Amino acid sequence: MAVSDEPVMRTGQTIDRRVTAGVVALAAIAILLGGAVAGLLTEAASNWAGAVAAFDGYMARVVRFTLWQAALSTILSVLPAIAVARALSRHPAFPGRGLILRLFAVPLALPAIVAALGVLALYGRAGYFAGIFSSLSGQAWPGAYGLSGILVAHVFFNLPLATRLFVEALDTVPADQWRLASQLGMRAGPSFRFVEWPVIRAALPGVAGLVFMLCITSFTIVLTLGGGPRATTLEVAIYQALRFDFDPARAVALTALQILLTAIVVAVLARLGANAVGDANLSVASPRVRDATPTETLLNSLVIALALLFVAGPMLATVLAGLQADLGRLAGESAVLKATATSLVLAILSALLAALLSLSLVMARRALQLQRRAGQRTLLERLTDTGAGFVLVVPSIVIGAGWFILLRYTGNVFLLAPVMVVTVNAVMAMPFAVRAIRPAYDAASERHEKLCALLGIAGRDRFRLIDWPALRRPLFTALAFAMALSLGDLGVIALFGSDAVQTLPYLLLARMGSYRTADAAGLALLLGLLCLALMTLADRLGRNRYD
Repeated sequence: MAVSDEPVMRTGQTIDRRVTAGVVALAAIAILLGGAVAGLLTEAASNWAGAVAAFDGYMARVVRFTLWQAALSTILSVLPAIAVARALSRHPAFPGRGLILRLFAVPLALPAIVAALGVLALYGRAGYFAGIFSSLSGQAWPGAYGLSGILVAHVFFNLPLATRLFVEALDTVPADQWRLASQLGMRAGPSFRFVEWPVIRAALPGVAGLVFMLCITSFTIVLTLGGGPRATTLEVAIYQALRFDFDPARAVALTALQILLTAIVVAVLARLGANAVGDANLSVASPRVRDATPTETLLNSLVIALALLFVAGPMLATVLAGLQADLGRLAGESAVLKATATSLVLAILSALLAALLSLSLVMARRALQLQRRAGQRTLLERLTDTGAGFVLVVPSIVIGAGWFILLRYTGNVFLLAPVMVVTVNAVMAMPFAVRAIRPAYDAASERHEKLCALLGIAGRDRFRLIDWPALRRPLFTALAFAMALSLGDLGVIALFGSDAVQTLPYLLLARMGSYRTADAAGLALLLGLLCLALMTLADRLGRNRYD
């Protein structure tokens, strides 16, 4: 549906097929979100007393911990990121600067459960640093479970993201300002105060808000490293209420609070003009020249080295721990082979659906923009512009919870596990896919729209001859990110998974739950390498012949 197209300027009665495709995509999103809401409202209406009674002291503690861990994670991620970004910005010719920024992009595609295993391999009771921590404290190291483990894992994910966003902001400083600062003999302090800080201060609310939202909606990290009722967030409590306690009334109350908190954060992000999905693309070189004293160079090099060790540490620990597992035996297990095949099939279907929906929305928005001659945007144009962002208000575990409650009235909810995993993961990946596709499609449309209308090039011919050369790389990028997100997702499959339908993250969590840590480490290595291989393959396939 996304590849159909009609010339915008043919007749007044012609309905642009791009608009039709966009309407279908919006309807699909509405059905998915509406079904979840219907399930929640149905349960609330049938057991409103139980839903009201669920607002008790335990829920208050869960809300406080959710906000507390998100606030601490944000502070510990954003403040060091300012120092790291400034160090990288002050030294455009720093050895390996491009490699460091590329390495900082790896956590964006790394499954959360793999990172959690890496944190445990470093800081767990039997981790590489356990002996050092035990010697320093004079007692046995308790491990990285609980709040400390959650914070370390969140900083591992969000420090690189915040650093890249701040570097992107600092790269917007005009070269004239740097030349003037150099001519005036500004050293590090005055340069930071008058040149860098205004840019950082403008980006700070949006970056901090984005990290805070990611930590509020964190599920896999808290489920893996939470360490019990004292370290439980709203999303994990929803999962526990449905899978362990089977208390739908409490799940509805928790879901309502989760939606409220997420909606508030998303509204604040929109008000601040923040990018809600981060940026996967960033230039890794800067043409500007900064003046830095030897002392500043030494300090900045130390900051960069510490950040590099912190980010690379869990990844290296995951590789080392995985290599110690019996990979040959794991690779031959029927359960592992079946889970790998299931993960790949579901990830491919999810990525294709995400790309199709995103491309439909992007094309529809552009067609409606071209049809609008004057005045404000129509409601449909606004929806195609922000439709992908609707899912930010409702995390995947919330959508899964709503459908889990709704489908239990129809029979065995686990039979629909593949459908739920594919659709929910596809919709959750849409913001990333839209961000990758939209700039390229708008640029191609700006260059060729009138010519296509004049020559009557439309439909598959237009997509093959005009759109595909411009969309090839961003489409493969979107597919790779969507597949990586689906491969590493644990939110939906944690609710709908069973012995019949298991993905690699689900199997990995089951091995951890049965204390088969060596197998879990081997599966984490396999999952991480699979995601990175997909990203590399997509990058190669997305290149043109002349790149």
